[in-house]
Amino acid sequence: MSRVLILGGGVAGISAAYEIREALGKSHEVTVVSKAPYFQFTPSNPWVAVKWRTREDITVDLASTLPRHGVKFVHAAAEKVLPEENAVRLSNGETMGYDYLVIATGPELAFDEIEGLGPEGFTQSVCDVEHATSAQAGWEAFCANPGPIVVGAVQGASCYGPAYEFAMIMDTDLRKRKIRDKVPMTFVTAEPYVGHLGLGGVGDTKGLLESEMRERHIRWITNAKVAKVEEGKMTVLEHDDDGAVKKTRELPFGYSMMLPAFRGIPALMGIEGLVNPRGFVIVDKHQRNPKYANIFGAGVCIAIAPLEATPVPVGVPKTGYMIESMVTAIAWNLKEIVAGKEPTHQGSWNAICLADFGDGGVVFVAQPQNPPRNVNWSSSGKWVHLAKVAFEKYFLRKVRKGSTEPYYEKAVMQMLNISKLKDKEPA
Repeated sequence: MSRVLILGGGVAGISAAYEIREALGKSHEVTVVSKAPYFQFTPSNPWVAVKWRTREDITVDLASTLPRHGVKFVHAAAEKVLPEENAVRLSNGETMGYDYLVIATGPELAFDEIEGLGPEGFTQSVCDVEHATSAQAGWEAFCANPGPIVVGAVQGASCYGPAYEFAMIMDTDLRKRKIRDKVPMTFVTAEPYVGHLGLGGVGDTKGLLESEMRERHIRWITNAKVAKVEEGKMTVLEHDDDGAVKKTRELPFGYSMMLPAFRGIPALMGIEGLVNPRGFVIVDKHQRNPKYANIFGAGVCIAIAPLEATPVPVGVPKTGYMIESMVTAIAWNLKEIVAGKEPTHQGSWNAICLADFGDGGVVFVAQPQNPPRNVNWSSSGKWVHLAKVAFEKYFLRKVRKGSTEPYYEKAVMQMLNISKLKDKEPA
């Protein structure tokens, strides 16, 4: 019997648990360790922040769900990964051993890198459901006394879709409340242009998003670095294409949500050969760490080099379907390794993204996510909002039911010629 320990109870961690359980069978032990007692459907957090959802709507209790599907669950944070000992020290005082470790923790949110940033400072966050719930209370107070909004993503951020989503969702909600005319809105981003997304754009995301923002009267500042945030004021340094500061702006706000930069969790920091200086897990094409062959990484916690040099640092996002492709590769590679073979599977890193704008949205398909691509397509329409709602319900149902990829999902993906693996999908 092999012991597989999975750190993280988010999209990567839970998908890994179910896929590894299916690939290895019940004779092997699969355990999830998570600092949160619940799974949260992170893409819905912007809806929570404007009171279109509650915390309960988008979370699933792990202690009552995972054991029903043959997966053990431990509610604790990882304090330190001990790869030389094949063990992880936990916050509950326990040290858990493993034969194989899958790191799927997601990131630590680096609010502290900018003075005044984050829920402990003067801006809101939609990166976590608890943050989004707090942002909801702030939103209601703001709507009772509206003023300027500053929204976006700071230097070094690697997740831009939720910033665009939240800007548009706030616009939609303000129009529903009939107070949009009282709210000047500015989008601030480290991206070199609107719609870059850390990906060099996908299809015509630049044109689509610029058009959407003009239509909604949202001004934007690109190549922006946030210097500091004070109560009701954000200092932003706008750079030219050579990286020199061309203008310093002081932006007033009554409400602000800025996505932070990410880094690896403290339990991983400083482990030579396992993580890079930023704390992200180093993996090869099989999602396996080159130094520690029994450790794998998937999701936002892995290291991906920036795609190109930009005037202000911009990270690379790890989107949902891309993460699922990493997980599928890990599951089938583990099956081969347990059987005494070398791993052969590589995630396709294909990306399908639905960006909801409250009353419409943008969708893009990138195969693979990082250029150069075989497919590079984007579109927009009111149908995207409905598709995002349907996908939310579908994914939460998969988590509750313990399913990986139902036959109808696989059939749709095959029809669209979108796969999770670069090689032939296992039977």
